[in-house]
Amino acid sequence: MPPPIMTNAKGKILWVDDEIELLRPHIIFLEERGYDITPVTTAEDAISLIKEQPYDVILLDEMLLGMDGLTALNHIKEINPSLPVVMITKSEEEMIMEEAIGGKIQDYLIKPVNPSQILMTCKRILESKKIERERLSRDYPSEFNKVAQMLLSPLSWEDWAQLYAKLSEWEVELDEHPGLGLRQALLDQKRSCNSEFARFIETNYRHWLAGEENRPMLSPDLVDGYIRPLLDNGERVVFIVIDNLRLDQWLTMEPYVYNAFHVTRDHYYAILPTATPYARNAIFSGLYPSDLEASYPELWSEGSDDEHSLNKYEDILLAEQLKRLKIDLKSDFKYLKLLDLKHTRMAYKNITSYAEMPFVAIVVNFVDFLAHSRSDSEVLKEIAPDEAAYRSLTESWFEHSILLKILQKIAQLGNTIVITSDHGSIRSMRGAKVLGDRETSTNLRYKFGKNIKCNAKQAVSINDPSEYRLPARKINTNYLIAKEDYYFVYPTDYHHYLNYYRDSFQHGGISMEEMILPLIKLNSK
Repeated sequence: MPPPIMTNAKGKILWVDDEIELLRPHIIFLEERGYDITPVTTAEDAISLIKEQPYDVILLDEMLLGMDGLTALNHIKEINPSLPVVMITKSEEEMIMEEAIGGKIQDYLIKPVNPSQILMTCKRILESKKIERERLSRDYPSEFNKVAQMLLSPLSWEDWAQLYAKLSEWEVELDEHPGLGLRQALLDQKRSCNSEFARFIETNYRHWLAGEENRPMLSPDLVDGYIRPLLDNGERVVFIVIDNLRLDQWLTMEPYVYNAFHVTRDHYYAILPTATPYARNAIFSGLYPSDLEASYPELWSEGSDDEHSLNKYEDILLAEQLKRLKIDLKSDFKYLKLLDLKHTRMAYKNITSYAEMPFVAIVVNFVDFLAHSRSDSEVLKEIAPDEAAYRSLTESWFEHSILLKILQKIAQLGNTIVITSDHGSIRSMRGAKVLGDRETSTNLRYKFGKNIKCNAKQAVSINDPSEYRLPARKINTNYLIAKEDYYFVYPTDYHHYLNYYRDSFQHGGISMEEMILPLIKLNSK
């Protein structure tokens, strides 16, 4: 909605009340604070004025002589649907409140009103964006310095999760105020953080895999560590894995579930590489990739990391994990993979019967599809040219998605919902030259093969896959995992592919966006 037209520094207010003379002290109070007040005593006069000139807010008495306030509200909205109207009334009848709210009022005040109450309402409607911008401009530099100071000290995995959450919240907040000029500073700070985060992961990740006691929850721990306690508590759980969903994207989606759910927000760390065949298989199997290779050698035998071939056994892996953990569900569980609109509509149609089961697992592929499609589509790059637009596109999908309808239906059935992702993605902006033979994998953020090499500042080189609990695949296989926002490019036709893949959302590497993932619990209100 475009901002209201301001005739002075604060705004132009039309106050409609048949006892307007009694409100003269209120009017003077507002005028002293910079508002331009036009008082009228009838709805008819107010409607005539609204047709002739612009106003920023209407203060409308509900019990007027002649045309009443609710009737006047309908006329006002016909003239200008976006004009904010505050209904003021002596009545506390619920029916009148509902009619006013149905007429899309901005606020509802009960008489007698005091000047400060009116001032607060007008400030909220007319100046909230300005006040918020001023607060951000004032507070962000000090917060920026706090983060810079934090990076000078050793941080724990909990510190990194909290830091990333704060950065994500700032990103979403700044999306509402693009003209402040703070976004580039935040992007630069995120890049600095990701540089330190890569060092942190390179130092600590192998210790986590070796069984270090103080470590975060990792992909293979999710079912046992988070889902199992809910099932043991007798809750019916719907576990939703949205492929390639980042924390900042979830923050734009979260407000759409507030009406129906109490939201508990947590996090966990994805394993490396942060790619679907490794991370999502780890979630559903409860095993690290090397253990999965030992149990299912055929899974990695072809040398491909294609999701459709390597993630087609998730239902079997989940069933075996539940059996291994001795989780007694009393009845069968349901696994669904929503790859397209047909599958999603079918899930919505049957969700009531599925929700009767003790455990339902759902994989949603749309966000991953969106990220990959943007890489190949000039139209999507135009629609989502940067991080803010990419978040907005995800939010728009969720607002109108069948997934949201599924969640709303589950809210009526009382199941506990757990929403997470298998990995995130990062906007890849810098190329890293990689050397390898023809059998080297084609992934842009991680690679495996024989004798593959890259600058150590740009990637972690893994010569012993067992240290990272990765599949050995073949003798002498080694891995490269990109740090920060680097993506791999071969020397052959280097500049062509450098430009082709630049500014694409990729996953598989080491970054806060890819590794630190939202873990959301929704309980019906």
